Amino acid sequence: MAYVPGVALLAALAVGCSAGSDGSASDADSKPGGPTVTTAPPGKYRTLPAPCRAVPGSTLKDLLPGVAELSRRQQEKALRGSPTVTYDTDRKVGCSWKSDAPDSSRNLSIDFERVVSYDPAVSDDDRARALYVKKENAADLSGRATPGTAPEKGTPKSSASPEAEEPDSSRSPTSPSASPSSTSGTPGASGTPGASGSSDEDLRPRVLDKLGDAAFLDDLLTRAGSTAQHRTVSVVFRTSNVIVTVRYGEQPVLVTKVPDSKELQDKAQALARKLAEVISE
Repeated sequence: MAYVPGVALLAALAVGCSAGSDGSASDADSKPGGPTVTTAPPGKYRTLPAPCRAVPGSTLKDLLPGVAELSRRQQEKALRGSPTVTYDTDRKVGCSWKSDAPDSSRNLSIDFERVVSYDPAVSDDDRARALYVKKENAADLSGRATPGTAPEKGTPKSSASPEAEEPDSSRSPTSPSASPSSTSGTPGASGTPGASGSSDEDLRPRVLDKLGDAAFLDDLLTRAGSTAQHRTVSVVFRTSNVIVTVRYGEQPVLVTKVPDSKELQDKAQALARKLAEVISE
């Protein structure tokens, strides 16, 4: 009977140690101020539209004048387009068309790229913004005030990394697209200078407003071979985590004719705005 209190005391101590051990483990897991891992939100878009069906047939006929002169079967084939070869249709798709008319040939291509960030700390939108800025920097818009002219060989382009660029919302009206430039461009550089009251300054490569979250237009006149002149207008825009590129070009049959910059730019921009609506549907 004298030993019973001692046994009870040992049992109580054992229970207390066990409870203390469990409590310390729980405290370690819920210790305030510990690191919290947060994942950036996914992009708005999870899929891409079918590129070869993204452009209405009536729009294609307007962009590709030579198609109207083909037979019905040939028209259907021309309007069907050629899908771009890609290994991941969830990430990148495209389509291209071409037509030949008696006075010129036209070519059109569209590309959709859905950007996905594999860094949990970087959102899809932020990654898409960085890629878009890289494309805009590569176009070197501020280095070509006159439409249709390419930068001289050896002209340095911006070396700033995409991550160092300011967000799209930081662009001000005094960006390169709004800065004054020379209006004495090369004669004929815009195809039909002065058409519809336009000047070379109106048609220069520039940042575009009210198209997606950010957009720019490039206009490049080059020589196809040794004689013919080929003009390509590119419109690139970003909406959330999708980047869209429209390329529209013309090569006249006559070597003395310069493709009309204003016509190509107007049609390329109109198509880009339609594609922005297609993505949002």
